[in-house]
Amino acid sequence: MIRLSKHSDREVLIQNMKSNVPQYFAESEIVEFMDYLNEHAEHYYVYEDHGTIIGSGGINYFLDEGVARISWDIIHPSHQNRGIGKQLVLYRINEIKKISKIKFVIVRTSQMVYPFYQQLGFQLEFITKDYWAKGFDLYQMQMNIQV
Repeated sequence: MIRLSKHSDREVLIQNMKSNVPQYFAESEIVEFMDYLNEHAEHYYVYEDHGTIIGSGGINYFLDEGVARISWDIIHPSHQNRGIGKQLVLYRINEIKKISKIKFVIVRTSQMVYPFYQQLGFQLEFITKDYWAKGFDLYQMQMNIQV
């Protein structure tokens, strides 16, 4: 089940993020994720299975630019490669499509995960080496959702 996150989910969300360090996130990104949850999470969703949060991901809207950004996609390692991440991304894209002002969806990810987004139809815009941390490059990707 996918639902909006609640404040009471925060500790589990942070633990899920930590479980992905250092394979998918740098240690320094834990504090950034906590800041995001506390200050910048407009619409942050969780994937819950039998009462356990096993995945999450957010949306931030930039209506003046016609852009939505999906962010902080995190799946607990023991539940990866089961289609949960894909479900979360597609769910959020469908939510974004409900807002007529949004023409593009942006995802800012790393070299470890960009092929996943490519398979979903995102196209690479640019790469910035060591953006997130040393060894964690920024891969900015975009999807046109205009119909």
